[in-house]
Amino acid sequence: MSSVVQILSPQAEGLQSKRRELAQLRKKLADMELQLSTEKADLNLFEIRYQKVVGAMYAEMDIVKAQVLNLAAKLYPNAETFREEAESAREQARKYSEKKKEPTNSQKEFKPPENLKKLFRRVAKKIHPDLSSSAEERKKRHDLMAKLNQAYDKLDEEGIRSILIEWETEGYSESPMELGEQLVLVVRQLAQVRGRLYNISEEMEELELSEMFQLKINMGSAEKEGRDLLQEIADDIEGKINKAKAQIRDLAHEFI
Repeated sequence: MSSVVQILSPQAEGLQSKRRELAQLRKKLADMELQLSTEKADLNLFEIRYQKVVGAMYAEMDIVKAQVLNLAAKLYPNAETFREEAESAREQARKYSEKKKEPTNSQKEFKPPENLKKLFRRVAKKIHPDLSSSAEERKKRHDLMAKLNQAYDKLDEEGIRSILIEWETEGYSESPMELGEQLVLVVRQLAQVRGRLYNISEEMEELELSEMFQLKINMGSAEKEGRDLLQEIADDIEGKINKAKAQIRDLAHEFI
């Protein structure tokens, strides 16, 4: 028996090679998008917890600070800085109060099950905006990717599956392309995916350098030592509040 070996043109071989490369990068991209979304969701939960424990105390401290500065402004009426700093402290107190009114989440940590992570990767590989072939398709993919991240944040498996169904139902079918056009499209998709991978790395680095992320890491280290770092921060703030209240009493006596 004889077998027929299909001989591809150099352009067709190049296209196959680029498609294999794209398939590998699509997998990496889905993994990186998952990592970024997970880190953001976990940090958001930590920030909610942080605000719940110490946010109100910071607001109280700023209110007391404003009272101290108001009294100082009365004692020294020519000192404009006291009044300006008092207003700044009141504004800061309002910001903390607004954060306190934001919806809270009872979760302590963001721990998505493995099946949800697997589903996220599967959907991300299909719908990612950087795999688009037109501006219209990119917008559709971008909107679905935003929905995917929102559903993942809520651990909403049904919501993620509905995104996949929406894409498969309304997804864009590829128009027939010449070999050269296919190669150009794949090369462009490769460039877009590489660009997104770089941006994700930048976002991850920025996230990990943020003050809240560092506090989260420090709190984890403190917990291993049997310490409650958030409570220590709260106790420190309480001490400052009591000190500021003592200053108010002393200034009030001077004013009288």
